[in-house]
Amino acid sequence: MRLTLSSQGAGVRISVSDTGPGIEPADLPHIFERLYVAQRYRPARPEGSGLGLAIVKELAEAMGGTAGVSSDPDRGTTVSVTLPAAPPGP
Repeated sequence: MRLTLSSQGAGVRISVSDTGPGIEPADLPHIFERLYVAQRYRPARPEGSGLGLAIVKELAEAMGGTAGVSSDPDRGTTVSVTLPAAPPGP
């Protein structure tokens, strides 16, 4: 697993990458949905609730940022959160 912090325009990007099995292209549009667990992972991880990435996305957006993912099946996945350098004003 690799954690990266980088400058992104007027903000910062935090990325977490792994070299795991990756996420299938058909699942990518859904991974930030509440309670979504990819079919591929249900037998291997029956305890997953499908809430973790949904929470990440909501927190990022509440702070004026975004969350995204890129993945290559059988090579790994990167989840990134981009946040403004200063919190948004009231």
